Amino acid sequence: MATTNDIKNGTVLKLEGQLWNIIEFQHVKPGKGGAFVRTKMRNVMSGKVVDKTFNAGLKIETATVDRRDYQYLYQDGADFVFMDTSDYDQITVSGATVGDATNFMLENQMVNIAIHDGTPLYIELPPSVVLEITYTEPGLQGDRSSAGTKPATLETGYEIQVPLFIENNTKVKVDTRDGSYLGRVTE
Repeated sequence: MATTNDIKNGTVLKLEGQLWNIIEFQHVKPGKGGAFVRTKMRNVMSGKVVDKTFNAGLKIETATVDRRDYQYLYQDGADFVFMDTSDYDQITVSGATVGDATNFMLENQMVNIAIHDGTPLYIELPPSVVLEITYTEPGLQGDRSSAGTKPATLETGYEIQVPLFIENNTKVKVDTRDGSYLGRVTE
């Protein structure tokens, strides 16, 4: 058992039989009345995000979550196979648990997997990844007042918006949180 004073980003709480991951938290001490903790939490299984307020000092149950670095090996049907780089154990994670991370994962890429009681809960990718553009239309300069964008397909098959000067086989940096273009990468 812990108290609300121990809450940090990334803490996993066990509330009403479900696991919730803390996304944001804020300790608030108003001039009048008792202090409280405002949190934004994501349900680990469903992905639903809710806001919840706790009184300060309230006892809460935290879940033991083991976060480890794994290497993505390959896709096996709808599942994904990862290897623990410390002891070479392989685990299979369902496509539902991997979620949108599939858009930015290449084989042999390192990811962080959170595991609770032997069950993978979610996958954390680095904030940005470098991927190659496999197909994009040639950019046409012309009649527009601001910088234009065009669709481009990454080597994972995911489509993002890129500036007009980007060509095929260009390596680009992509934000894994929202899939936005961050810039060109030069070797």
